[in-house]
This record gives sequence, structure tokens and C-alpha cells, in this order.
Amino acid sequence: MKKINTDGIIFDMDGTIWDNTPVFAPSWERACKDMGYDVKFDEDKLKGLFGKTMTDIADACIPDEDADRRYATLHLCEEYEMKDLAESTVDTSYPGLKETLEALSKRTKLYIVSNCQSGYIETFLERSGLGYLFTDYICYGDNGLGKADNIRGLVEKNQLKHPVYIGDIQGDKDACDNAGVDFIWAAYGYGKSVDGYVAKVDDIRELNDVIE
Repeated sequence: MKKINTDGIIFDMDGTIWDNTPVFAPSWERACKDMGYDVKFDEDKLKGLFGKTMTDIADACIPDEDADRRYATLHLCEEYEMKDLAESTVDTSYPGLKETLEALSKRTKLYIVSNCQSGYIETFLERSGLGYLFTDYICYGDNGLGKADNIRGLVEKNQLKHPVYIGDIQGDKDACDNAGVDFIWAAYGYGKSVDGYVAKVDDIRELNDVIE
């Protein structure tokens, strides 16, 4: 396998760094019930939704013609999931994450770009104790911009010349194409297939063999 030489690895969150769907499925179901909807969620259903922007997720799964009510419901889902995550003692990170990030950080800088809500990345950094390994991060909830725009903005801000993004779904690959950034497919994550990549990893620990 040809190794990738990069001055910055940009990570996706859900399906790439960790998998919170076992914690979040009950959170979302409870929030919808409190808003008057009988909507069922399980891990597989959430895996099919995560990676989209929060408004797109609301449009896809909240059965109400009133957009304001859909988005208010999803906002409550976010509140409940953050509360439940804070109270959970389960390590939802993929096995080998800490060791892999520590090793990679000695070779290049690490970043995060996600379509998540504000505070979600910070929760991961605090919960994992790995914040010191990341140089910068940004998400949809911080500025309302989609993943392609945020990848492009982070690359420009940090003056990266040869960045690479690792994500798990086709939407991540599409964002990378739009932003002009190479894509590594985290095939262990939520996506079943993508239409192209510069490298594929079936376990996050394999990044050590991919990055120069």
C-alpha cells in the first residue's frame, strides 16, 4: 500500500472516532415521545441518519409538516442525547483510538470537522481526555455551514497544503470532493460503500499503516 504524506488529518466524528448510537437511540425516542410523536429509533436507524446536517435529519425522520416543530423536536433530541452521554460511563470510542491518535500526532497535525451540534466535539475532547492532540475543529452547529464549507475553511485557516479527511459515509466523500481534499474511507463505520478513496481502513488502528 502506498503511504499518504499529509500535513493534516481531518477527522469526522460519528462512525469514525466513536459510535454513540447505543446511547442516543433511547434519547431520541424519549424526546420524540415528549413532543407527541410515536417515532422509534434503534442503532441502525441512527447510523443511517448521522452525518447529515441536523435540519436534514429532522426533515427525514420527524413526521410533521410544520418545519419549526420538526426542528424544535430535533433540538430536544440533541439536548437529551448530550445529557445522556454526560451521564453514561460507557466508552463509545472505537478500540485503539487513543493509541492511534497519539501515534499520528507525532507525525502530523490532527483536526475535526463534523456536521454535529455545538458542544458535541468539545464533549468528546473532554470525555476522552484527548483534546491536547487536536490543533483545531469546527462543526455545523458553530456556524451553520455544511461539511464541505467547513473543511475548506479549516484548511484555509490552518494553511494546510496536503490535508486528508477520514470519514465513513458517501456524504463525507462528497464533501471532500467539493472541498478538494483527499478522502480516506473508515469502512468500519456507518457507510456500506463510497464511490472512491485514496485509502480504506477496516479498523482505525490501520491508519498507522496508511499515513507516512
